[in-house]
Amino acid sequence: MFFFSFFSVILIVFLLQPQILFTTHLSNAFQTLKSHNPKSHKLCTVRQIPLLRTVLQSHIRNRRFNTSSTPKPTIIVTPLEAFHVSTTVICAKKIGVQLKIRSGGHDYEGISYVSNVSFIILDMFNLRNVDVDIKNETAWVQAGATLGELYYGIWEKSKVHGYPAGVCPTVGVGGHLSGGGYGNMLRKYGLSVDHIVDAQVVDVQGRVLDRAAMGEDLFWAIRGGGGASFGVILAYKIQLVPVPPIVTTFHVEKFLEQNMTEAVFHYQEVMQKIDNDLFIRVLLQPSTKDKIRTVRATFIGMFLGDSNRLLSITTPEFPELGLQKPDCKEMSWIDSVLYWANFDNTTTPDVLLNRTPDSVNFLKRKSDYVKTPIPKTGLESLWKAMVDIGKVGLVFNSYGGRMNEIPESETPFPHRAGNIFKIQYSVNWNEEDAASDKDYIDQIRNLYSFMTPFVSSNPRESFLNYRDLDIGTTDNGKNSFSQGKVYGEKYFKGNFDRLVKIKTTVDPDNFFRNEQSIPTLVPLQGRKGRIL
Repeated sequence: MFFFSFFSVILIVFLLQPQILFTTHLSNAFQTLKSHNPKSHKLCTVRQIPLLRTVLQSHIRNRRFNTSSTPKPTIIVTPLEAFHVSTTVICAKKIGVQLKIRSGGHDYEGISYVSNVSFIILDMFNLRNVDVDIKNETAWVQAGATLGELYYGIWEKSKVHGYPAGVCPTVGVGGHLSGGGYGNMLRKYGLSVDHIVDAQVVDVQGRVLDRAAMGEDLFWAIRGGGGASFGVILAYKIQLVPVPPIVTTFHVEKFLEQNMTEAVFHYQEVMQKIDNDLFIRVLLQPSTKDKIRTVRATFIGMFLGDSNRLLSITTPEFPELGLQKPDCKEMSWIDSVLYWANFDNTTTPDVLLNRTPDSVNFLKRKSDYVKTPIPKTGLESLWKAMVDIGKVGLVFNSYGGRMNEIPESETPFPHRAGNIFKIQYSVNWNEEDAASDKDYIDQIRNLYSFMTPFVSSNPRESFLNYRDLDIGTTDNGKNSFSQGKVYGEKYFKGNFDRLVKIKTTVDPDNFFRNEQSIPTLVPLQGRKGRIL
């Protein structure tokens, strides 16, 4: 008891002003406190506000949450080992301060590094080891690694293995995998979480648990239910997947006068039944051509095979695409990773080790699922709405294939069979004034509203990793369950209730909480600690 109470005093001292606590000194403090040295706090050195600001901003990927008015943490803890994470959890719980957990900082609503109450950030970026075991076709990857670092680590060991996760290389593994991340091998292999075989997590008691120790319920929850509701993800053990020596990518643009509506309409019908080796993303953007506002559709493809086999599939089954041999680019899987990340063809794989994106915009994202093809008249009305509304673009991500074969309850991620494609609504801007912020957010909300007749309903489903606070939030108070159910059923459908039961078991006092976390069934009365 002496250790916890004394260490709590140290943390309270730090909370008096914004500072950053280095975990090497945290470790020193822990060891000294164990020996009951009353002067141990002198070993905990801190650095002042400029360094905290640098660390905070280095992993912010949405400028909406990097302004002077954005709430700032009182401490950022940057752990170097599991022990540091455990100590931080125990001490933050003891004094009742909110803990935000950040891996890559790509969460669209800034939930991992912003709060309206006093909070600490546990920033995992130093825990970034990637240990690939090609013999067993597995890898342990720590939560603070980026997808780029993971892909590079796989490529170093094998040219015919990959992993079905996202196309943005600076995304953090911890958030991406725990939220059910996906990529351009979705139709062949499903989601990232469909290939997780073990994990390490720090629970609310500060214990480091693997799959055997945490049990199958918690292991199920952190594979698509969002890890930050249940503990701190330290690492995942993943199963690698085979990739051919040659894959083919393509990029086909169409405008309205180039049969665009026909192509988008038939895309909806074709992608449910076409070869599972083919994934096609459709990027729809308002555009100006010959001084006239219009819409452009860009079909971006990934095929696990060579161009001859690809064309033997698309020519008879999807002629509206108009794919030709010159459109096809054959390459290795790792080069396709670079291609999808928009690097030019002279870029080498070591660029994947760069954790800093070229630019960071103001942005807002939303999501939907389409289960019935949008009719041609609906598409034509959509083109007009996009032109009228302004800048908002849509991304269609094809489903079918392996996604149709996995039951909704297999993981917390429920959006499986019956979905033709997922929509991401997207708008970016660079203006830094409040009027622009309101204008662009209104634009994306208006287009989302326009799409209501064409997307899923009861519930209107959403994708957890496209975090969207518009669909509901919780204040983590006495109504947290009813509040959580609003957004929870949109993210998880029938899996929400199981997630709540697991949360109530593993974290009954709701220590691991955020604006869209999984609530507990335990009332606030009797909870330990101070809820801020």
